[in-house]
Amino acid sequence: MGFAGLRVLETGSLASASWCARLFADFGADVLKLEPDGGDPLRQASPLFDGPSGHESAAFAFLNFGKRLARRRDADLSALLSDCDVLILGDDDAPEIAACARETLIVVDASWFGRSGPYRDHPATDATVRALAGLVQLVGPRDGPPMAAPDFQAGYVAGLWAFIAACAGLMARARDGGRRFDASVFEACVTLTEYQVAEAAIRNEPQQRSGIGRFAPTYPLGVYRASDGWIGATMVTPAQWGGFCEMLGLPELAVPHFTTGLERLPHADELEAQFAPRLAEKPAAHWFAEGLKRRLPIVVVPKIEALASTPEFRARGAIVDIHAGGRTLSAPASPLRLAATPPAVEATLANAGSSAPTWIARDAAPKFDTPQAPKGALPLSGFRIVDFTMGWAGPLCARTLADLGADVIKIEGCSYPDWWRGVDRRPNVLREKLYEKTGRYAVMNRNKRGIAIDLTRPEGLRLAWALVAKADAVVENYSVEVLPKLGLAPAGLRAENPKLVTLSMSAFGASSPWRDCRAYGSTLEQASGLPQLLGRPGDPPVMGHPAYGDPVGGLAGMAALMAALLNARRTGEGQHIDLSQVECMMQMVGPWALAHSADGTMAQRSAGRHPDHAPSGVYPCAGEDAWISIAATSDAAWPRLAALIGRPDLAALLERAARQAAAREIDTALSAWTRARTPDVAMGELHAAGIAAGVVRRPLDLLTDPHLVARDFWIWTERAHIGRHAQPAAAVRDAAAPYPVRWPSPTLGQYNRTVLGELLGLSETDIDGLERAGVIGDQLVVAGDAERGAA
Repeated sequence: MGFAGLRVLETGSLASASWCARLFADFGADVLKLEPDGGDPLRQASPLFDGPSGHESAAFAFLNFGKRLARRRDADLSALLSDCDVLILGDDDAPEIAACARETLIVVDASWFGRSGPYRDHPATDATVRALAGLVQLVGPRDGPPMAAPDFQAGYVAGLWAFIAACAGLMARARDGGRRFDASVFEACVTLTEYQVAEAAIRNEPQQRSGIGRFAPTYPLGVYRASDGWIGATMVTPAQWGGFCEMLGLPELAVPHFTTGLERLPHADELEAQFAPRLAEKPAAHWFAEGLKRRLPIVVVPKIEALASTPEFRARGAIVDIHAGGRTLSAPASPLRLAATPPAVEATLANAGSSAPTWIARDAAPKFDTPQAPKGALPLSGFRIVDFTMGWAGPLCARTLADLGADVIKIEGCSYPDWWRGVDRRPNVLREKLYEKTGRYAVMNRNKRGIAIDLTRPEGLRLAWALVAKADAVVENYSVEVLPKLGLAPAGLRAENPKLVTLSMSAFGASSPWRDCRAYGSTLEQASGLPQLLGRPGDPPVMGHPAYGDPVGGLAGMAALMAALLNARRTGEGQHIDLSQVECMMQMVGPWALAHSADGTMAQRSAGRHPDHAPSGVYPCAGEDAWISIAATSDAAWPRLAALIGRPDLAALLERAARQAAAREIDTALSAWTRARTPDVAMGELHAAGIAAGVVRRPLDLLTDPHLVARDFWIWTERAHIGRHAQPAAAVRDAAAPYPVRWPSPTLGQYNRTVLGELLGLSETDIDGLERAGVIGDQLVVAGDAERGAA
């Protein structure tokens, strides 16, 4: 397997650290997890299932299968660290560990808020951090309260970032020695909202909560009832909206004043009153088939309990069998689907303390060849990537490569540019160059060199092939048939460049019978089953994000690419990665799928209350639409919280079950206390008392969040057509300052001459000829429907 012989040591207790370490285990690394005497506290985390020795945590099992588990008290830390490759600290800053670390060791220091800034020592939970990061405010009913699912989403995303950092360190270790990465869960979560921050900042207008399943600027974007369940539908382009209306026999709704989602959203109630009853007339499978036939983003919203037994997922290897205590459990497998060195689809969950705290013998430590670059350069300096991506998922993957130092060449077409520049082709868009003024495109494409080539022309195709011949990797997130039709099939590219890694990011994966499904980030969340975890009784399954699958898929794609590039640097052999972005999202429901496979435990919906934390939820504060997320994470925390809110009479409810039984009285008292304070004041008092809490921030408010400001997270950048704007930093860093924004996102075709001249050796005369012939360009050209089905 890809990481055979690599030694990874995990300590502490943080879901992001455990997920990072598990990804290494999936690829064959020797991962040794050291637990304290009482075991990792995550062993008590919901959901629980009936095991041989009583209730066991499905969350712990999902995060830790494939690892060896030992007791920390039995370990010789100095000996372990002397022959270790990667050290993952799960919110564990024990001085004895830092003292033993070697100069050549790659260290990932995972914590809730990073090791600097005003929040660094504050208690937190997955939900309170998501609230702070702007992931809760826009979810739920228009009048509130905002909704938040309980767990694992922040930990999963931050774990991907931590894995990316560790791999980047390994990539540069032969040149630079060891690195220590600061991996903040909070900043990882901002990756999921940076698009909304950018759009709100450009418009200078904060987004408002529009209701369940309604997110600007797209409509429809939600979960709707079918006759036998639920479907997810997302219509972005004018052609999609027209096709949706035609499918439902409502052509009268496809009118010019409903061209864009922003034009449709204010009329959502009246539109839904017409199309929702028609969707409810037929089963979900019917609408899914219609979506495939009409190339519309429509999917079945599955029950979580059905995922592991779905034949299509089983056939793709998307489900892993886990041997634990004499029985076999099932859960989503690693989504990092490398073709030549795939992750495990069968694993064992070790018993607590069952492993010897020593390393498994190896012939030699794995060595990864490092490209030439100055010592101390950015970790991916010397790598070149060809970027055929659009939207959010693929561009985020490629941007992360660029942020870490790779030379990323972004290829667009003047007739088919990145659709995050906008899909509107009305005359004023071209005249005012509105396609150069979108905040979302600006933040997703910094540090790249952009060129515009017509890939439908033989001359343009030859240019693309020449660039790929000089690349280490190609990234694309078109629908599965697009690049092969253009003559750029990944297999053909690798035949010409055997060391090349190719990453394809589609909705269900190229090997799936659903490979032709059109999808956006919202479609991916819908198809994963995640909305089944969020909502009140009587609500439809509730989506937690306008495009959750995009940033999650982008980070998972980056993680997969890093694993494949490391293997290429070790063996000299490239390979293909067939990434299903739905499978990337399925990881967020992994613990619930595992628990169901164990004893039939059904996933429980929640609108904010956590099953392990009492009290917990989202509470009203002083101010307009102002809220705070609070969680008493232990019995010991409750008396402090009761005293803080002036209710010492409730402090006697020392057991969680007693507090859950008194939830209504406690919530009333807690709400009375929070209503008398602004969210930030309430958070400060709660943190001082040792209580986990997070202001439910609007995305735009993140620009002035004191912790992000203190950590220089926002990097102010100048760009043509936009001016000064804030760029979010990468969520990992190996110094006090974040990785730099070396240059802003490219305008259309901005680097045509530089790239074609420097990399391909074309003369100015050659380039002038290509420009006159329309093979390259720097202006948007309207040529029919620009939709090409990018996922």
